[in-house]
Amino acid sequence: MHSTASSPAPEWLVVPDDANDLVPSVWPVSARRADDGELFIGGVSAGDLAREYGTPLQVLDEAEVRRRAAGLRGAFDAAAAAHGTTARIYYAGKALLNTSIVRWVREEGLNVDVCTGGELEVALAAGADAANLGFHGNNKSAAELERAVEVGVGTIIIDSTIEIQRLAEIVVRTGAQQRVMLRVNSGVHAETHDFLATAHEDQKFGFPLTEAPAAVARIRETPGLVFTGLHCHIGSQIFGVAGFRESAARVLDLHQQLLAGGDIPQLNLGGGFGIAYTRVDDPVPITELADGIVAAVAEECARRGISVPALAFEPGRAIIGNAGVTLYEVGTTKDVALGVGTRCYVSVDGGMSDNARPALYGAQYSARIASRTSAADPVLVRVVGKHCESGDIVVDHEHLPGDVAPGDLLAVAATGAYCAPLSSNYNHVPRPPIVAVRDGASRVIVRGESMRDLLARDAGITQ
Repeated sequence: MHSTASSPAPEWLVVPDDANDLVPSVWPVSARRADDGELFIGGVSAGDLAREYGTPLQVLDEAEVRRRAAGLRGAFDAAAAAHGTTARIYYAGKALLNTSIVRWVREEGLNVDVCTGGELEVALAAGADAANLGFHGNNKSAAELERAVEVGVGTIIIDSTIEIQRLAEIVVRTGAQQRVMLRVNSGVHAETHDFLATAHEDQKFGFPLTEAPAAVARIRETPGLVFTGLHCHIGSQIFGVAGFRESAARVLDLHQQLLAGGDIPQLNLGGGFGIAYTRVDDPVPITELADGIVAAVAEECARRGISVPALAFEPGRAIIGNAGVTLYEVGTTKDVALGVGTRCYVSVDGGMSDNARPALYGAQYSARIASRTSAADPVLVRVVGKHCESGDIVVDHEHLPGDVAPGDLLAVAATGAYCAPLSSNYNHVPRPPIVAVRDGASRVIVRGESMRDLLARDAGITQ
Protein backbone atom coordinates (compact mmCIF):
# COMPACT_ATOMS: atom_id res chain seq x y z
CA MET A 1 0.00 0.00 0.00
CA HIS A 2 1.02 3.66 -0.27
CA SER A 3 1.74 6.04 2.55
CA THR A 4 -1.08 8.35 3.56
CA ALA A 5 -1.52 11.76 5.14
CA SER A 6 -1.40 10.09 8.56
CA SER A 7 2.24 9.09 7.97
CA PRO A 8 5.41 11.20 7.78
CA ALA A 9 6.53 9.14 4.79
CA PRO A 10 6.44 10.72 1.31
CA GLU A 11 3.68 9.52 -1.01
CA TRP A 12 6.12 7.81 -3.38
CA LEU A 13 7.40 5.48 -0.66
CA VAL A 14 5.68 2.12 -0.89
CA VAL A 15 5.25 0.00 2.25
CA PRO A 16 6.71 -3.35 1.14
CA ASP A 17 4.92 -6.61 1.70
CA ASP A 18 8.31 -7.93 2.81
CA ALA A 19 10.86 -5.58 4.36
CA ASN A 20 13.60 -8.09 3.53
CA ASP A 21 13.07 -8.12 -0.23
CA LEU A 22 15.77 -7.17 -2.72
CA VAL A 23 14.30 -5.20 -5.62
CA PRO A 24 16.08 -6.57 -8.72
CA SER A 25 16.39 -3.20 -10.47
CA VAL A 26 18.20 -1.70 -7.47
CA TRP A 27 20.59 -4.45 -6.38
CA PRO A 28 23.34 -6.28 -8.29
CA VAL A 29 22.18 -9.40 -10.13
CA SER A 30 24.30 -11.48 -7.75
CA ALA A 31 22.59 -10.16 -4.59
CA ARG A 32 20.68 -12.93 -2.81
CA ARG A 33 19.61 -14.13 0.61
CA ALA A 34 21.01 -17.35 2.06
CA ASP A 35 18.72 -19.77 3.87
CA ASP A 36 19.50 -18.01 7.17
CA GLY A 37 18.66 -14.61 5.62
CA GLU A 38 22.20 -13.29 5.29
CA LEU A 39 22.90 -11.14 2.23
CA PHE A 40 25.41 -12.38 -0.33
CA ILE A 41 26.97 -10.21 -3.05
CA GLY A 42 29.17 -11.73 -5.71
CA GLY A 43 29.00 -14.99 -3.80
CA VAL A 44 30.45 -13.48 -0.60
CA SER A 45 28.43 -13.02 2.59
CA ALA A 46 27.97 -9.61 4.16
CA GLY A 47 29.08 -11.00 7.51
CA ASP A 48 32.35 -12.33 6.11
CA LEU A 49 33.04 -9.03 4.41
CA ALA A 50 32.37 -7.05 7.59
CA ARG A 51 34.53 -9.36 9.69
CA GLU A 52 37.46 -9.24 7.29
CA TYR A 53 37.41 -5.59 6.27
CA GLY A 54 35.31 -3.79 8.89
CA THR A 55 32.53 -1.30 8.35
CA PRO A 56 31.71 1.03 6.71
CA LEU A 57 32.71 -0.87 3.60
CA GLN A 58 32.02 -0.20 -0.04
CA VAL A 59 31.53 -3.45 -1.91
CA LEU A 60 31.78 -3.48 -5.70
CA ASP A 61 30.49 -6.40 -7.74
CA GLU A 62 33.05 -6.80 -10.53
CA ALA A 63 30.82 -9.03 -12.64
CA GLU A 64 28.03 -6.44 -12.46
CA VAL A 65 30.37 -3.69 -13.65
CA ARG A 66 31.53 -5.83 -16.54
CA ARG A 67 27.99 -6.92 -17.42
CA ARG A 68 26.72 -3.37 -17.58
CA ALA A 69 29.75 -2.10 -19.48
CA ALA A 70 29.42 -4.84 -22.08
CA GLY A 71 25.67 -4.32 -22.27
CA LEU A 72 26.03 -0.62 -22.98
CA ARG A 73 28.67 -1.20 -25.62
CA GLY A 74 26.62 -3.89 -27.31
CA ALA A 75 23.41 -1.85 -27.26
CA PHE A 76 24.98 1.24 -28.80
CA ASP A 77 27.05 -0.76 -31.29
CA ALA A 78 23.88 -2.42 -32.56
CA ALA A 79 21.87 0.80 -32.61
CA ALA A 80 24.59 2.65 -34.50
CA ALA A 81 25.10 -0.15 -37.02
CA ALA A 82 21.38 -0.10 -37.80
CA HIS A 83 21.81 3.48 -39.00
CA GLY A 84 25.10 3.07 -40.85
CA THR A 85 27.42 4.55 -38.26
CA THR A 86 29.50 3.58 -35.24
CA ALA A 87 29.35 4.33 -31.53
CA ARG A 88 32.14 4.63 -29.03
CA ILE A 89 31.53 4.32 -25.28
CA TYR A 90 33.69 6.20 -22.77
CA TYR A 91 33.37 5.21 -19.13
CA ALA A 92 32.92 8.48 -17.18
CA GLY A 93 35.63 8.09 -14.59
CA LYS A 94 34.27 10.79 -12.30
CA ALA A 95 31.56 8.33 -11.18
CA LEU A 96 34.21 6.12 -9.55
CA LEU A 97 37.77 5.66 -10.71
CA ASN A 98 40.59 3.39 -9.67
CA THR A 99 43.03 1.26 -11.60
CA SER A 100 40.94 -1.91 -11.24
CA ILE A 101 37.85 -0.28 -12.74
CA VAL A 102 39.89 1.14 -15.62
CA ARG A 103 41.14 -2.36 -16.42
CA TRP A 104 37.65 -3.88 -16.19
CA VAL A 105 36.02 -1.42 -18.57
CA ARG A 106 38.93 -1.47 -21.00
CA GLU A 107 38.72 -5.27 -21.10
CA GLU A 108 35.01 -4.88 -21.97
CA GLY A 109 35.88 -2.67 -24.93
CA LEU A 110 35.22 0.79 -23.45
CA ASN A 111 37.34 3.90 -23.56
CA VAL A 112 37.74 6.11 -20.50
CA ASP A 113 36.80 9.73 -19.87
CA VAL A 114 38.78 11.74 -17.31
CA CYS A 115 38.31 15.32 -16.16
CA THR A 116 41.38 16.20 -14.07
CA GLY A 117 45.09 15.56 -14.09
CA GLY A 118 44.63 13.16 -11.20
CA GLU A 119 42.07 11.06 -13.07
CA LEU A 120 44.38 11.06 -16.08
CA GLU A 121 47.22 9.66 -13.98
CA VAL A 122 44.99 6.92 -12.56
CA ALA A 123 43.99 5.83 -16.07
CA LEU A 124 47.60 5.84 -17.21
CA ALA A 125 48.72 3.94 -14.11
CA ALA A 126 46.15 1.26 -15.00
CA GLY A 127 47.83 0.81 -18.36
CA ALA A 128 45.18 2.52 -20.45
CA ASP A 129 46.30 3.63 -23.90
CA ALA A 130 46.22 7.43 -23.80
CA ALA A 131 44.85 7.41 -27.35
CA ASN A 132 41.65 5.87 -25.94
CA LEU A 133 41.11 8.60 -23.34
CA GLY A 134 38.93 11.69 -23.46
CA PHE A 135 39.89 14.66 -21.26
CA HIS A 136 37.11 16.88 -19.93
CA GLY A 137 37.02 19.76 -17.46
CA ASN A 138 36.08 23.42 -17.36
CA ASN A 139 39.42 24.60 -15.95
CA LYS A 140 42.17 22.40 -17.30
CA SER A 141 45.43 24.02 -16.26
CA ALA A 142 48.32 24.62 -18.63
CA ALA A 143 50.21 21.85 -16.82
CA GLU A 144 47.31 19.40 -17.23
CA LEU A 145 46.99 20.20 -20.93
CA GLU A 146 50.75 19.89 -21.37
CA ARG A 147 50.65 16.44 -19.79
CA ALA A 148 47.68 15.37 -21.90
CA VAL A 149 49.41 16.38 -25.11
CA GLU A 150 52.69 14.81 -23.96
CA VAL A 151 51.16 11.37 -23.32
CA GLY A 152 48.98 11.48 -26.45
CA VAL A 153 45.46 11.75 -25.06
CA GLY A 154 43.09 10.83 -27.86
CA THR A 155 40.64 13.72 -27.50
CA ILE A 156 40.67 16.87 -25.41
CA ILE A 157 37.22 18.43 -24.99
CA ILE A 158 37.71 22.19 -25.08
CA ASP A 159 35.58 24.13 -22.64
CA SER A 160 36.63 27.77 -23.04
CA THR A 161 38.43 30.24 -25.29
CA ILE A 162 41.30 30.33 -22.81
CA GLU A 163 41.78 26.58 -23.26
CA ILE A 164 42.04 27.06 -27.01
CA GLN A 165 44.84 29.55 -26.42
CA ARG A 166 46.60 27.31 -23.90
CA LEU A 167 46.47 24.33 -26.24
CA ALA A 168 47.55 26.42 -29.21
CA GLU A 169 50.70 27.51 -27.37
CA ILE A 170 51.50 23.91 -26.44
CA VAL A 171 51.01 22.35 -29.89
CA VAL A 172 52.84 25.17 -31.69
CA ARG A 173 55.79 24.85 -29.30
CA THR A 174 55.93 21.05 -29.32
CA GLY A 175 54.86 20.37 -32.91
CA ALA A 176 52.18 17.96 -31.66
CA GLN A 177 48.95 17.14 -33.44
CA GLN A 178 46.07 17.14 -30.94
CA ARG A 179 42.51 16.03 -31.64
CA VAL A 180 39.92 18.21 -29.91
CA MET A 181 36.17 18.55 -29.56
CA LEU A 182 34.21 21.61 -28.51
CA ARG A 183 31.74 21.35 -25.63
CA VAL A 184 28.54 23.29 -26.29
CA ASN A 185 25.40 24.05 -24.31
CA SER A 186 22.30 23.03 -26.23
CA GLY A 187 20.01 24.91 -23.84
CA VAL A 188 18.13 21.71 -23.01
CA HIS A 189 17.53 21.50 -19.27
CA ALA A 190 17.28 17.83 -18.36
CA GLU A 191 14.50 16.80 -15.99
CA THR A 192 16.76 16.34 -13.02
CA HIS A 193 18.16 18.19 -10.00
CA ASP A 194 19.37 21.69 -10.86
CA PHE A 195 22.92 20.84 -9.78
CA LEU A 196 22.93 17.84 -12.14
CA ALA A 197 21.56 19.56 -15.26
CA THR A 198 24.56 20.81 -17.17
CA ALA A 199 23.41 22.01 -20.61
CA HIS A 200 21.32 25.06 -19.70
CA GLU A 201 23.03 28.35 -20.43
CA ASP A 202 23.62 29.75 -16.93
CA GLN A 203 26.35 27.36 -15.82
CA LYS A 204 30.07 26.85 -16.04
CA PHE A 205 30.44 24.26 -18.81
CA GLY A 206 30.99 24.80 -22.51
CA PHE A 207 30.07 27.38 -25.14
CA PRO A 208 26.61 28.73 -26.01
CA LEU A 209 25.58 27.56 -29.46
CA THR A 210 25.81 31.11 -30.77
CA GLU A 211 29.47 31.43 -29.75
CA ALA A 212 30.59 28.03 -30.98
CA PRO A 213 31.21 28.91 -34.67
CA ALA A 214 33.85 31.49 -33.75
CA ALA A 215 35.52 29.04 -31.37
CA VAL A 216 35.59 26.31 -34.02
CA ALA A 217 37.01 28.73 -36.57
CA ARG A 218 39.81 29.58 -34.15
CA ILE A 219 40.54 25.90 -33.58
CA ARG A 220 40.60 25.16 -37.29
CA GLU A 221 43.03 27.97 -38.01
CA THR A 222 45.47 26.80 -35.31
CA PRO A 223 48.23 24.52 -36.66
CA GLY A 224 48.39 21.35 -34.60
CA LEU A 225 44.76 21.37 -33.42
CA VAL A 226 42.45 18.95 -35.23
CA PHE A 227 38.75 19.65 -34.77
CA THR A 228 36.81 16.38 -34.67
CA GLY A 229 33.35 17.38 -33.50
CA LEU A 230 30.93 18.77 -30.96
CA HIS A 231 30.21 17.54 -27.45
CA CYS A 232 27.07 18.13 -25.42
CA HIS A 233 26.01 16.69 -22.05
CA ILE A 234 22.50 17.54 -20.86
CA GLY A 235 22.62 16.27 -17.29
CA SER A 236 22.54 13.20 -15.08
CA GLN A 237 20.08 10.58 -13.86
CA ILE A 238 17.92 10.97 -16.99
CA PHE A 239 15.27 8.30 -17.60
CA GLY A 240 13.96 9.11 -21.07
CA VAL A 241 14.98 9.85 -24.66
CA ALA A 242 13.15 13.16 -25.13
CA GLY A 243 15.92 15.37 -23.72
CA PHE A 244 18.58 13.69 -25.83
CA ARG A 245 16.39 14.05 -28.94
CA GLU A 246 15.84 17.77 -28.46
CA SER A 247 19.48 18.41 -27.59
CA ALA A 248 20.69 16.44 -30.62
CA ALA A 249 18.42 18.46 -32.91
CA ARG A 250 19.89 21.74 -31.69
CA VAL A 251 23.49 20.54 -31.81
CA LEU A 252 23.00 19.09 -35.30
CA ASP A 253 21.85 22.51 -36.52
CA LEU A 254 25.29 23.78 -35.49
CA HIS A 255 26.99 20.66 -36.85
CA GLN A 256 25.39 21.25 -40.26
CA GLN A 257 26.47 24.88 -40.24
CA LEU A 258 30.07 23.95 -39.39
CA LEU A 259 30.28 21.37 -42.19
CA ALA A 260 30.84 24.24 -44.59
CA GLY A 261 34.31 24.63 -43.07
CA GLY A 262 35.35 20.98 -43.21
CA ASP A 263 34.53 17.47 -42.17
CA ILE A 264 33.19 16.79 -38.67
CA PRO A 265 33.58 13.08 -38.06
CA GLN A 266 32.12 12.73 -34.57
CA LEU A 267 29.29 13.83 -32.28
CA ASN A 268 29.48 13.14 -28.55
CA LEU A 269 26.14 13.31 -26.72
CA GLY A 270 27.53 12.70 -23.24
CA GLY A 271 25.93 10.39 -20.72
CA GLY A 272 23.62 10.82 -17.75
CA PHE A 273 21.59 7.63 -18.21
CA GLY A 274 19.52 7.04 -15.07
CA ILE A 275 19.51 4.05 -12.74
CA ALA A 276 17.14 2.74 -10.09
CA TYR A 277 17.93 3.84 -6.54
CA THR A 278 14.51 2.89 -5.15
CA ARG A 279 11.72 0.53 -6.15
CA VAL A 280 9.74 3.37 -7.75
CA ASP A 281 12.55 4.41 -10.12
CA ASP A 282 11.90 3.13 -13.64
CA PRO A 283 14.86 3.75 -15.96
CA VAL A 284 14.47 3.01 -19.66
CA PRO A 285 16.14 -0.31 -20.60
CA ILE A 286 19.51 0.40 -22.13
CA THR A 287 18.69 -1.24 -25.48
CA GLU A 288 15.58 0.93 -25.79
CA LEU A 289 17.55 4.01 -24.77
CA ALA A 290 20.31 3.32 -27.29
CA ASP A 291 17.85 2.61 -30.09
CA GLY A 292 15.88 5.75 -29.31
CA ILE A 293 18.83 8.13 -29.08
CA VAL A 294 20.60 6.86 -32.19
CA ALA A 295 17.36 6.80 -34.18
CA ALA A 296 16.69 10.39 -33.15
CA VAL A 297 20.13 11.46 -34.37
CA ALA A 298 19.65 9.59 -37.66
CA GLU A 299 16.23 11.18 -38.21
CA GLU A 300 17.59 14.67 -37.55
CA CYS A 301 20.50 14.07 -39.93
CA ALA A 302 18.15 12.79 -42.64
CA ARG A 303 15.97 15.86 -42.19
CA ARG A 304 19.02 18.04 -42.87
CA GLY A 305 20.40 15.88 -45.68
CA ILE A 306 23.68 15.19 -43.89
CA SER A 307 25.51 11.98 -43.01
CA VAL A 308 25.18 10.49 -39.56
CA PRO A 309 28.48 11.14 -37.77
CA ALA A 310 30.28 8.60 -35.63
CA LEU A 311 28.70 8.83 -32.17
CA ALA A 312 30.18 8.77 -28.70
CA PHE A 313 28.61 8.49 -25.25
CA GLU A 314 29.94 8.81 -21.72
CA PRO A 315 27.98 6.72 -19.18
CA GLY A 316 29.36 6.38 -15.68
CA ARG A 317 26.55 5.87 -13.18
CA ALA A 318 24.78 3.44 -15.52
CA ILE A 319 27.84 1.16 -15.37
CA ILE A 320 29.02 1.48 -11.79
CA GLY A 321 26.02 2.69 -9.74
CA ASN A 322 24.06 -0.50 -9.10
CA ALA A 323 27.25 -2.54 -8.82
CA GLY A 324 28.05 -0.87 -5.49
CA VAL A 325 26.64 -1.75 -2.07
CA THR A 326 27.80 -0.11 1.16
CA LEU A 327 27.79 -2.09 4.40
CA TYR A 328 27.34 -0.39 7.77
CA GLU A 329 26.85 -1.55 11.32
CA VAL A 330 23.87 -0.20 13.22
CA GLY A 331 24.96 1.60 16.39
CA THR A 332 21.77 3.02 17.86
CA THR A 333 18.07 3.23 17.08
CA LYS A 334 15.69 5.91 18.28
CA ASP A 335 11.93 6.28 17.81
CA VAL A 336 10.88 9.89 17.25
CA ALA A 337 7.21 10.73 17.64
CA LEU A 338 5.98 13.17 15.00
CA GLY A 339 2.66 14.93 14.58
CA VAL A 340 1.60 12.42 11.93
CA GLY A 341 3.24 9.23 13.17
CA THR A 342 6.58 7.89 14.30
CA ARG A 343 9.92 7.56 12.57
CA CYS A 344 12.73 5.30 13.73
CA TYR A 345 16.17 6.85 13.39
CA VAL A 346 18.76 4.16 12.63
CA SER A 347 22.30 5.42 13.21
CA VAL A 348 25.18 3.70 11.41
CA ASP A 349 28.96 3.91 11.64
CA GLY A 350 29.45 5.96 8.46
CA GLY A 351 27.45 8.79 6.95
CA MET A 352 27.93 11.86 4.84
CA SER A 353 31.70 11.35 4.82
CA ASP A 354 31.26 8.24 2.65
CA ASN A 355 28.04 9.30 0.87
CA ALA A 356 27.48 13.02 0.49
CA ARG A 357 24.80 12.72 -2.20
CA PRO A 358 21.74 12.86 0.11
CA ALA A 359 23.10 16.07 1.65
CA LEU A 360 24.13 17.57 -1.70
CA TYR A 361 21.20 16.55 -3.89
CA GLY A 362 18.52 15.11 -1.66
CA ALA A 363 19.36 11.76 -3.25
CA GLN A 364 17.24 8.78 -2.24
CA TYR A 365 18.57 5.28 -1.54
CA SER A 366 17.33 1.84 -0.53
CA ALA A 367 18.50 -0.14 2.50
CA ARG A 368 18.08 -3.65 3.87
CA ILE A 369 19.27 -5.52 6.94
CA ALA A 370 22.14 -7.62 5.57
CA SER A 371 22.92 -9.96 8.46
CA ARG A 372 19.49 -11.61 8.77
CA THR A 373 15.87 -11.53 7.75
CA SER A 374 12.98 -10.72 10.06
CA ALA A 375 9.26 -11.38 10.27
CA ALA A 376 8.68 -8.10 12.11
CA ASP A 377 6.30 -5.62 10.53
CA PRO A 378 7.93 -2.85 8.46
CA VAL A 379 8.49 0.47 10.19
CA LEU A 380 9.37 3.82 8.69
CA VAL A 381 13.06 4.60 9.22
CA ARG A 382 15.61 7.24 8.41
CA VAL A 383 19.15 5.91 8.24
CA VAL A 384 21.58 8.52 9.53
CA GLY A 385 25.31 8.75 10.05
CA LYS A 386 27.55 9.54 13.00
CA HIS A 387 28.53 13.07 11.98
CA CYS A 388 27.72 16.20 13.92
CA GLU A 389 25.21 17.43 11.32
CA SER A 390 21.43 17.15 11.26
CA GLY A 391 21.72 16.77 7.48
CA ASP A 392 23.88 13.67 7.87
CA ILE A 393 21.37 11.35 6.21
CA VAL A 394 22.27 8.13 4.42
CA VAL A 395 18.76 6.94 3.48
CA ASP A 396 16.06 9.55 3.95
CA HIS A 397 12.95 7.36 3.72
CA GLU A 398 12.83 3.58 3.96
CA HIS A 399 10.96 0.72 5.59
CA LEU A 400 12.91 -1.84 7.61
CA PRO A 401 11.75 -4.61 9.92
CA GLY A 402 10.57 -3.15 13.22
CA ASP A 403 13.15 -5.12 15.20
CA VAL A 404 16.18 -3.45 13.54
CA ALA A 405 18.70 -3.15 16.35
CA PRO A 406 22.29 -2.27 17.30
CA GLY A 407 24.73 -4.76 15.83
CA ASP A 408 22.72 -5.44 12.69
CA LEU A 409 24.56 -5.10 9.42
CA LEU A 410 22.81 -2.69 7.08
CA ALA A 411 23.33 -2.71 3.31
CA VAL A 412 22.63 0.40 1.23
CA ALA A 413 22.23 -0.35 -2.48
CA ALA A 414 23.32 1.54 -5.61
CA THR A 415 26.26 3.31 -3.98
CA GLY A 416 28.77 2.61 -6.72
CA ALA A 417 28.58 6.05 -8.33
CA TYR A 418 29.69 9.35 -6.79
CA CYS A 419 29.94 8.08 -3.20
CA ALA A 420 33.63 7.26 -2.84
CA PRO A 421 34.68 10.10 -5.20
CA LEU A 422 32.79 12.64 -3.04
CA SER A 423 33.97 11.17 0.26
CA SER A 424 35.70 13.28 2.89
CA ASN A 425 37.30 13.16 6.31
CA TYR A 426 34.60 15.25 7.93
CA ASN A 427 34.82 14.98 11.71
CA HIS A 428 38.13 13.18 11.12
CA VAL A 429 36.42 9.97 10.04
CA PRO A 430 38.68 7.78 7.88
CA ARG A 431 37.45 6.93 4.40
CA PRO A 432 36.47 3.27 4.03
CA PRO A 433 38.08 0.71 1.75
CA ILE A 434 36.60 -0.45 -1.52
CA VAL A 435 36.45 -4.21 -1.91
CA ALA A 436 35.70 -6.05 -5.15
CA VAL A 437 33.74 -9.30 -5.04
CA ARG A 438 33.40 -11.92 -7.73
CA ASP A 439 32.73 -15.66 -7.83
CA GLY A 440 32.84 -16.05 -4.07
CA ALA A 441 36.12 -14.18 -3.56
CA SER A 442 36.90 -10.68 -2.36
CA ARG A 443 39.89 -8.37 -2.55
CA VAL A 444 40.73 -4.79 -1.62
CA ILE A 445 41.00 -2.52 -4.66
CA VAL A 446 41.26 0.76 -2.71
CA ARG A 447 42.76 0.67 0.76
CA GLY A 448 40.84 2.29 3.58
CA GLU A 449 42.34 5.04 5.68
CA SER A 450 43.62 4.55 9.21
CA MET A 451 43.89 7.02 12.06
CA ARG A 452 47.62 7.09 11.31
CA ASP A 453 46.79 8.24 7.77
CA LEU A 454 44.64 11.05 9.12
CA LEU A 455 47.25 12.24 11.59
CA ALA A 456 50.08 12.01 9.04
CA ARG A 457 48.94 15.18 7.28
CA ASP A 458 48.85 17.27 10.44
CA ALA A 459 52.13 19.21 10.46
CA GLY A 460 51.73 20.00 14.14
CA ILE A 461 52.30 16.38 15.14
CA THR A 462 55.88 15.32 15.71
CA GLN A 463 56.53 11.78 14.59
